[in-house]
Amino acid sequence: MDIDALRTFCAFVDTGSFTRAAAQICRTQSAVSMQMKKLEQDLASPLFEKQGRQLVLTHQGHQLASYAKQLIALHDEAFKQLKAGTGNLRVRIGCPDDYAHSLLPELVDALHQQFNALDLQISCAPSTELRAKLDQGMLDLVIATRSPDSEEGYLLQSSQGVWVKSPAFEINDSTPLPIALFQRDCKFHQASIEGLLKAERRFNIIACCGSAGALHGLIKQGLAIGSMARISMQSGMEEVSDNSLPVLPVIDIVLLYGNHAHNPLSHEQLKQLVEIIKA
Repeated sequence: MDIDALRTFCAFVDTGSFTRAAAQICRTQSAVSMQMKKLEQDLASPLFEKQGRQLVLTHQGHQLASYAKQLIALHDEAFKQLKAGTGNLRVRIGCPDDYAHSLLPELVDALHQQFNALDLQISCAPSTELRAKLDQGMLDLVIATRSPDSEEGYLLQSSQGVWVKSPAFEINDSTPLPIALFQRDCKFHQASIEGLLKAERRFNIIACCGSAGALHGLIKQGLAIGSMARISMQSGMEEVSDNSLPVLPVIDIVLLYGNHAHNPLSHEQLKQLVEIIKA
């Protein structure tokens, strides 16, 4: 049995719903459902059944509940005992590179305020890739853009989407507007295109970028204007003041927690980190 699946199962037992269990462990409801289906497959037993509109434990589910917390406690105790005395606290952080110059330093500073001896390992990749690594137990903390219609993670900051350009770039209304965007999984990608189409503004996508460095480079060189969160702006850029451009959405940036046994941080320590960053 997968120990992370048992943790999720216990969250359901404690809360009585997949929705609240997902909020408790900072996962999406779909991720929780998939974990529970896999657990049922591993045990070859149904753990849940419908009772009216409520989802309740089956007889096998009650049996598992009586053992699950003991198994988790023994697992975590063994891990901590074996880990004790091995030196610096190793924390693996994931962060999209568009937040690497802003929120990431704040998280690193907060960690160093909270702990004396740290071994920080930092990976930069798109939010979707970092979420997958978090679910696989390969990361402990991830800074990410909150998924739509989700309450995942701990809110660090909200940021307005803006159009940005090089100070030397001149917008010419008589020609198609050159734009550079993040990839399709970015919230601003679709919002930018749909907004321009609704405004009947002619445009030409010169590139879709998988990294903030690439997008920033194109914008700074004056090849295009771009859309991003205000927090992602860097020196050499300015906001575009053009009322004919569509208004972009606000995003929530959150800190996600890896709910696996070898995560060296507790939920209480995570909350303290968030308080330090938001102070």
